[in-house]
Formats: sequence, structure tokens, C-alpha cells
Amino acid sequence: MKLIKLLFLFVILFASSTLKAQTNKHNFALGDTTFLLDGKPLQIISGEMHYTRVPREAWRQRMKMAKAMGLNTIGTYVFWNVHEPQKGHYDFAGNHDIAEFVKIAKEEGLWVILRPSPYVCAEWEFGGYPYWLEKEQGLVVRSKEPKYLEAYKKYLTEVGKQLSPLLVNHGGNILMVQIENEYGSYGSDKDYLALNRKMFVDAGFDCQLYTCDPEPAIKDGHLPGLLPAINGVDDVAKVKKLINENYNGKGPYFIAEWYPAWFDWWGTPHHTIPADKYVPKLDSVLAAGISINMYMFHGGTTRGFMNGANYNDQNPYEPQISSYDYDAPLDEAGNATDKFMKFRAVISKHLPAGVTLPEVPAAKPAMNLPAINFTKSTSLFDVLPAAKINSTPLTFEDLNQAYGFVLYRTTIDGGKSGLLKLKDLRDYGMVYVNGKRVGIVDRRKYQDSLMITLPKGKVTLDILVENLGRINFGPYLLKNKKGITEKVLFAGTEVKNWKMYSLPFDDISKVKANSAAKKTANNSPQLKKATFKVDKLADTYLDMSKWGKGIVWINGHNLGRYWYYGPQQTVYVPVEWLKKGDNEITVLELIKPSVNKLNAIDHPILDVLGK
Repeated sequence: MKLIKLLFLFVILFASSTLKAQTNKHNFALGDTTFLLDGKPLQIISGEMHYTRVPREAWRQRMKMAKAMGLNTIGTYVFWNVHEPQKGHYDFAGNHDIAEFVKIAKEEGLWVILRPSPYVCAEWEFGGYPYWLEKEQGLVVRSKEPKYLEAYKKYLTEVGKQLSPLLVNHGGNILMVQIENEYGSYGSDKDYLALNRKMFVDAGFDCQLYTCDPEPAIKDGHLPGLLPAINGVDDVAKVKKLINENYNGKGPYFIAEWYPAWFDWWGTPHHTIPADKYVPKLDSVLAAGISINMYMFHGGTTRGFMNGANYNDQNPYEPQISSYDYDAPLDEAGNATDKFMKFRAVISKHLPAGVTLPEVPAAKPAMNLPAINFTKSTSLFDVLPAAKINSTPLTFEDLNQAYGFVLYRTTIDGGKSGLLKLKDLRDYGMVYVNGKRVGIVDRRKYQDSLMITLPKGKVTLDILVENLGRINFGPYLLKNKKGITEKVLFAGTEVKNWKMYSLPFDDISKVKANSAAKKTANNSPQLKKATFKVDKLADTYLDMSKWGKGIVWINGHNLGRYWYYGPQQTVYVPVEWLKKGDNEITVLELIKPSVNKLNAIDHPILDVLGK
């Protein structure tokens, strides 16, 4: 009898949970002029925010800020190279837990627009592609080439396992899913786009799919049958005209990327655009009932080595900075800006009757800290791993290395002068003769050679090469190998017999810097370590303006790059990655090895160019 009662109770509970799940499902559809959620018009007011650019511990705070500005949706890309860093090895944990990001959005009352295209652009390393695609002989991205489609399908299947249960039609909060990304700026193969759609459906994305393209490319990038969204256009009449022309003469109308600002790259001023320039445009778009996703609502920080780069036949190679502040409504630290408040006022005008916005949370505190003095410093040349040996230089890809640095070393006969040429260098090379730095070559400046004089006898020639970020947009996506990608010539003769030392810096705890700080006459790169105390937790910014070029880690977290060229002169330290008491800081300083003092201040410096 007791068993029967337990079984009956189980059936009741199961039926109740099933009914609840079913009632949580929604019907999201495309009307003639607007989106429909359960048959009622829904105007999507969305802001782009990338989970990879915000500490996981801060996702919820940023989403509360989104609600306070009046957003009802968050847009995000999904980044292939963080989820499959090596072929067949998947990572959806920690800051890469995209499913948790979506679930937190739901808890905060936000819908999600998901953009898991294999290519994302996004000022992100290789446009989101994993580096190992470059190793696959004959593979062609964004094409019907079989190796590419096979790798793409396997990855998308794993993404589907994580996210398809969270679609709105399955009881979740993902409204729509984008296939490909501005494909019309790259190609026009409708068969390829159709394969994209099929792979998305096969991966479990049985929902509303759409494409997005800028104005000139929407015809080439649109797949018939899917909603075409427009990027970079906010003139109401033009938005409607472009979408009508490509979608059966009707809507709904969606601006998938609306740019209220722009990103930065090294050596150019910080981009800022006054809010007042965009307030009337936002007002007119919302008044017309058009849905919108602002890129970016909150940029955050491109930490580690994940920044991308621009390059084409007219402009030099332009690697992007680590700060992704973007002059967005929410600044790099997650605080409301003037743009936030003015956009909030516009959105408030267009809310449904009786709906009010939550109060804007107070700005997060930021702090100054006493100067940090580095008492431990080790030459990078003293902590080298085992070498790989080859007659000619091997690329990063040959070494199965995604990011960071490679030291190339050989021994040559000295006693002469000549031109040292690195063909084809990608991207930044520091040249040492017998451990002493004799010059720097920089791809940004079209530099690949320098005159050097070798002392008599056998000479050790070192070339430390940094990957400054793979190209993320344009026709050169498949010319992204890193390191010395061809050969080295000295005085017209090819230099051979190289040792290669991989320095990916993917786990700074493995690298020891224990010797006392000392004079560095040879100007070798230095790994510096220190501890500093924090009594009260708050955000802070490391002032690197007296330093040269390098990377900073706090408590094991790679905060990104700094470079005296600017515009970025500080490195943002999120409060979530600090702890009360002792904190450990590590700096890899490449060109000013004698600097041993660092200040932490309470504000960013993003608008200063070095010399």
C-alpha cells in the first residue's frame, strides 16, 4: 500500500513538472511588421554583451544594469575558439559557461538573441575561429569545403547540446538564433548559407533563425526564407525598405547591430561619440516600432590574447587593444555613462503603459592603492621550456601553439654586418645578439628587417616573436599563421638550424620568477612578480604609462596587454578577481626591463597616445 502511494505521488509530481515546463514554453513568431510573442507584439530592445569579456561573477550585475537602462534582451556571440581551443577538446566551464549566462539572463527577466555563427568578427582573435583550422591542409573557412564543414558541424553540435534546451520554444529565453555573420560582406553562396541553416536545425536550433548584414551586402548575405536583419542603418525608411526588398515585402524589422560608438586599436586615439548624436536616432527607431540590438551595450575587456586585428590592402595591420570599452552606454567596469542615462530616457518614453524602469544601481567603487614594488624579476631567457629543433623556423601552428610568444634561436658565424630579414614576420619581433637586444621589427609599421653587426666568433641569435592577434575581418582570414612564417635571411643568405621555444603563457603559475630584481643591461624581457595587500575590495586600474609593453596577470587571471603606444594606458582590474589580504601580480615587461614600480589608480586612462 505504501509503495502504491509513493508511485501515485511520483506520477502527480512528474505530471505537475511536465505541465509546468509546457506552460513555460512560448510561441515566438514573425508578424508582418513586428515580432510576436504568444501572439502579442514584442519590440526587442537589446544590447550586445559578451560573456567572455565580463567576469562570470559580474554577469548578473551587468544584466541588472541592462534592465535599468530599459533593455528587455541581451545579444551575444558564441566564440568557437574558446569552446574548442584544441581540435576535439571542448570547454563550457567557468567564464565559458554560455548556458549559465543565458540562464542568469532569464532570472533577471531578459530575453536572449544568440549568435553562434562559426565566424563572429567582434574584434576577436581570428574572428572567433580556432587557430587549429589553419593547420588543416586545404581547409577553407566560410565555404562548402568538406574539412571546414565537418569541423564546423562537430562544434555546432556541441553548442546545440548546451543551448538548444534554452530556446524559447523549449521553455527557455533564447528568442532567435543567427546563422553566419555578415556573410554578404564576404561571399554570396546561397548553397553555403542553406547548409548553415541545415546544420543549425540538426544541432537542435529548431527556432526562428535569421541573417544579418550591412546595407550593401544584405542581398548577398540573406538566405531566402529567413528574416534578414540589417546592420549599421538607423534611418527608419531605409531599414524598412531594405528588409522589405529582401523579405517578401514585409517585416518584422530588426536592426541587428546599431553602433552608438566604436572600438580602438593600438596607436590611434580612443574613439568617443557623444550620446546626443544618437539620441534622436534611437528615438525615431523605437517610435517606429522597429526592434534593435545596440553593439555594444557593454564591451568589457578582451582579456588574455583574444584581441583580433584588422588588415587589408589599403591599411596596415591594426591589432586591437585589450580594453573593449567601446564608449558604450556601460563602461568597461560596468558603470552607467552619460550615454546610458540619455538612452534610458529615450527608452522610457516608449515603454508600455504602466511599465516603469528599475532605479539605476549606484556606480561601483574604485580605489587607489599604495605603489606596488617588484622585488622579484627573472629574465624570460632563464625560464625557457624544452626546445623543438628544425632546419627552418616553425610557425605557431606548426608548434601546436595558439597564442603568446615563440623564441627562435640559432647560432651563426659572426664578425660581419648585414641586413637581417624576417620573411614573413607575424607580428612583432625583438632581436637579440648574444642576449643583448639590438632591434625591434613591427608588422604594424611594415617592418620586417634591420641592419645588425655581429661580433667575432660564434654568435647566438634570438628572435622573440609575439602574436599580436589574428585578423578578424576581411579577405585575409586564411592568412593568419603566426611567428616567422617563411624564412630568415642575413646578408642575403638563409639562416637555418633553429631551436623554437614555445611560450604560450596559458598558465602563469607554471612560470617562476624568483630571483631578486637586478640590473638588466642586456634589456632582456623580464617576468616580475610581487604581492600587494587589499583591505577593502573595489575595482582598480593599473597605471602602465611608465612601462613599455607586455602582459599583466592578477591572481592568475590574464588581464590583457599594455603598450606605451596607447591609447590604453591602464589595465582594468575587476573587483571580482581581487581578494582581501595578499594578491599576486605578475608582469611580463618586454622593452623597459628596469621598471619596478607600479601604481593602481581609481580611474581608467584610455585617451593618451605614447611616442
